[in-house]
Amino acid sequence: MRFILFVLLFLSFAYAIGLVLANNTDIGVNLLFSQAPTMNLGLLLILCMTLGIVIGLLLALLLFRVFQNKWEISQLKKSNAKLQEQLTQANVVIDRQANVPTVDEAGYPASSVPVEGDNNLGTQKTALLSKRQRD
Repeated sequence: MRFILFVLLFLSFAYAIGLVLANNTDIGVNLLFSQAPTMNLGLLLILCMTLGIVIGLLLALLLFRVFQNKWEISQLKKSNAKLQEQLTQANVVIDRQANVPTVDEAGYPASSVPVEGDNNLGTQKTALLSKRQRD
């Protein structure tokens, strides 16, 4: 990569020197509101090309940033929509679980278990177990 960059810099430098040597006439520059002193035409061409490249790169970077931000916003909107859907599904599941009747509310009869240590054959004591007594 460094080699390619070095070659590109060398070629651009050689092109700039070629422009200066091929266009060695002096020319006056009119800048709408002021007059610049006369300068070499090749140097003026290099200056204008450099200024154009710098402005073009800055605009390209700004446009790239704008497109990158738009892409990121669209990705975040998609992610937000997916998360909203997951939240809705989770709320539905929570509501279903909250509305499920418990054992006491369902009307199931309490279970009867004989109490230990009671030796009376005629009557057998039963203990009613509820949900609260088990916990």
